[in-house]
Amino acid sequence: MFREMRRFKQQLPEEQCVEILKAEPRGVLAVLGDGGYPYAVPLDFVYKDGKLYFHSAMEGHKVDALKACDKASFCVMDKGEPVEGDWALWFNSVICFGRMRLVEDQAETIAIARDLGLKYYPSEQDVEDEIKKDGHRVLCMELTIEHMTGKHVHEK
Repeated sequence: MFREMRRFKQQLPEEQCVEILKAEPRGVLAVLGDGGYPYAVPLDFVYKDGKLYFHSAMEGHKVDALKACDKASFCVMDKGEPVEGDWALWFNSVICFGRMRLVEDQAETIAIARDLGLKYYPSEQDVEDEIKKDGHRVLCMELTIEHMTGKHVHEK
């Protein structure tokens, strides 16, 4: 069902893809949006146990799209690095394909929100304060990865 990478010599091993997913702060989620148009939105995320987790408002374009079709892709790029004597940037990217689940259980939502917060907030107390304040208004989403590819890119 999923295509093999055409430029297989640039393919990253799965372990390196996971390292990138754990290290990088943001990626772009793509879903099937209104009128059959792709809808892509940058999101914070956390990778845990082979899945990606996100948070969202309870409603909006992304949520409506996922209710209509649970298939999604998520792309993450590292910061890249310049190569001496070359104007182009070398970077790594990872694309995950899978199915998204909107988390309905409140306890699970809070646990995911906590994992997300611990990745981004400066302290555990800040995370707990935010959950106490707005935890009841958050929707969490879980992307079960069905296929993942990573690529080392020299952009020229």
